[in-house]
Amino acid sequence: MICIQRPILSLLVFALVLPTATASLAGNPVEEMALAAERLLNSMEEKQREKAVYAMSDEQRQNWHFLPDKFIKPDGGRYGLPMTEMSDDQRALTYALVSTGLSHKGFLTTMTVTSLEQVLHVLENNSPIRNPALYYVTIFGKPGDPQAWGWRFEGHHLSINFTIVQGKLVSVTPVFFGANPAEVLQGTRKGLKALGDEEKYGRKLVMSLTEEQKKSAIIADTAPKDIITGEDRKVDASVFMPAKGVAYSDLNEKQQNILLRLVKVYAEKFRPEIVKQIHQRTKLFDLAEVRFAWAGSLEPGEGHYYRVQTPKFLFEYDNTQNDANHVHAVWRDFDGDFGADLLRSHYDVHHAK
Repeated sequence: MICIQRPILSLLVFALVLPTATASLAGNPVEEMALAAERLLNSMEEKQREKAVYAMSDEQRQNWHFLPDKFIKPDGGRYGLPMTEMSDDQRALTYALVSTGLSHKGFLTTMTVTSLEQVLHVLENNSPIRNPALYYVTIFGKPGDPQAWGWRFEGHHLSINFTIVQGKLVSVTPVFFGANPAEVLQGTRKGLKALGDEEKYGRKLVMSLTEEQKKSAIIADTAPKDIITGEDRKVDASVFMPAKGVAYSDLNEKQQNILLRLVKVYAEKFRPEIVKQIHQRTKLFDLAEVRFAWAGSLEPGEGHYYRVQTPKFLFEYDNTQNDANHVHAVWRDFDGDFGADLLRSHYDVHHAK
């Protein structure tokens, strides 16, 4: 039987109620992020700040990972302040910061992913590397800086990166969510799927395709072992160009609606105000140039992979490990991860000679 330790359970339950209180006060996400980050930093001692705060220009800003700490190369370490070194009130303030950027669904997904560490802790004979509190917060620059600043919340199977430019423009990529197990197979949480919609709509779309459409959509009989982009700091666009898969224009209306729903599954983890802004800049939901590609088996429970690709964005999903019960899903921006495009535009306008 899988049980969550009482202190951890209390912490998770407390964290889950935070978005309700936060969302009830309509406001500006960027301002709320700055306020939440300041409150967290003000609670820290000097040694904690030394771990939590980096310059906006520091290379650690793009040093992101979704593996457990011990598997991170070269030194098996993550940078930032882990919640294992925080007081209870600091953990609450950390979850408050996380909630400022995510929708209710996104926050629920985030907390569910972290809670799966306790499931793995039990399944792996109390493995010490599995801990729902072993997640890190890192602040880059000064919260609220009108030029640029950012923050990250990260640990095993989770990396949420925000970059804020000119006090209003928000980048959310790269953003990674994983789940192991993808479906809990035993214990009190049996049947839980933390990333169920990512599989549901990807599979629904591929199974709706005609044989002729599948000739374009299915790019390989065997799925890759993991998402192709891995933990790359910048996506190598040449790997994905020219784009493969079935084109949006070659889908019927019902299939197009499924594809739109799939894109929204990834985007709607973030607050609507942020998603609207991203769409206005990048035409996130204008799918005229989108392609959907699938690799691997069409049978449930067997290894599979898909990607949704636009000229701007890439969404990848892979479920091949642990007998195809281990999901990795990522949203990348070919030219704008870590706000690179926003920062470049800001520099060109305000700092060019």
